[in-house]
Amino acid sequence: QVQLVESGGGLVQAGGSLRLSCAASGRTSRSYAMAWFRQAPGKEREFVAAIIWSGGRTYYADSVKGRFTISRDNAKYTLYLQMNSLRPEDTAVYYCAADATRSDLGSSTTTSYDYWGQGTQVTVSF
Repeated sequence: QVQLVESGGGLVQAGGSLRLSCAASGRTSRSYAMAWFRQAPGKEREFVAAIIWSGGRTYYADSVKGRFTISRDNAKYTLYLQMNSLRPEDTAVYYCAADATRSDLGSSTTTSYDYWGQGTQVTVSF
């Protein structure tokens, strides 16, 4: 089993920045592809960004491209999401996820991921 714990969420004004972290523990592996998803009230969980095991390729949803940056520190088993130029529509619970079977894929679909964190709330005010 892998445990994922997100942190770094909070309340920020539009135009501000936040950095989310996701710490992995348990049966961890540096070879997992990982991703961030988010879910706003009344909406389905949606893809934000993904990164392959080596960090050599990253993928972003069009809505965050150019504003968010996903990265990872495999020595620390930690995933990051740097969020800049935040908008009210970025308000959601943000989840990190790990794909234990396809290290090189960086999928944008929720069903590709085997482990999920409990989420951290990000609220962007006008």
